[in-house]
Amino acid sequence: MPVPEIPDDDELIPDVIRHSHGPRHRVRVGTGVDDNGNVVHRNTVGLFLRDLLVIAALALVISMVVKTFLLRPFYIPSASMHDTLVEEDRVLVNLLVPKLFELHRGDIVVFEDPGGWMPVTTPPPKDPITAVGDGILEAVGLKPEDSTNHLIKRIIGLPGDHIVCCNAYGQLVINDVPVQEPYVVFGDNTAASGIEFDVTVPKDSIWVMGDNRYNSQDSRAHQDLPTGGFVPYSDIVGQAFAINWPANRMQFLDSHPEVFTDVPSRDPNE
Repeated sequence: MPVPEIPDDDELIPDVIRHSHGPRHRVRVGTGVDDNGNVVHRNTVGLFLRDLLVIAALALVISMVVKTFLLRPFYIPSASMHDTLVEEDRVLVNLLVPKLFELHRGDIVVFEDPGGWMPVTTPPPKDPITAVGDGILEAVGLKPEDSTNHLIKRIIGLPGDHIVCCNAYGQLVINDVPVQEPYVVFGDNTAASGIEFDVTVPKDSIWVMGDNRYNSQDSRAHQDLPTGGFVPYSDIVGQAFAINWPANRMQFLDSHPEVFTDVPSRDPNE
C-alpha cells in the first residue's frame, strides 16, 4: 500500500493558484502573477504603508468635518455651572443647534462673548513642540481648544419671553408663570437670583443664567452693555449635550424640560 507523500513546509504556506493555458503556478503570499503567467514579487511593506496612510488621511478628514459641522469639544474652566458642570469637565457640543434644530428653555449652550462679558486675556506661551501637538489635536477634535472668548450657560429665556425675578417666593417668573428650578445651586440663599430684573428677550436672542446662581457672571451682570445682557443667536456655537471626560462623570446633560412645560411661548416669529 503506497504511503501518502508529506508536503514540504514551503507547500504549507497559504497560496493562490492561477490557471492559465500553461502549467499551474503556485503563488506564495507576497507575490503575484502578471498577464503572461509569470510570478512577480510584490512590495508588501510598501502596500501596507500606503494603505495605512490612506486610512490615516481619511480619518483626519472625517474628524475635521465632524469638528467643523457636527460636534466640538469644550472644557469647563469655572464654577458658574455647578453642580451640573464642574471645573475641568469636558463637554461635547452639538453644532447643529440652532442652525438646524431649535433652542429650548433649559438647554445648556456654548456661545462666544457677545462683547464685554469677559476680560481681555493673553494665553500663556507654549513651546513649539507643544503648540504643534495641541494644534493637531484641536484640529481633529481630540482636544478642546484653549479658547478665552467662549462661555457656557443655561437658557432661561427665548425670543419674546418676559422674565421677572423674583416673586414673593423667590422664584423666576417667565411669561407670568413661576418656575421651580431643581438644577440651581443657591448656597445660603433662597431666591433664584440675588439681582432683581425685569426683561423681555428681543428677537433672535436668548437670556442665559448659570446654575451656580450666586457665582455666575451671566445675562444679569451685563444689562448695562449694548446687548443688554442678551446673547444673539449669531454668537451661539451650539448646545452642550454630554460630558465626555473625566470617565467618572460621563453623562448626558439634562435640559429639564419639565421646569418650563407650563410656560407659554411669546416668540414674535410665531
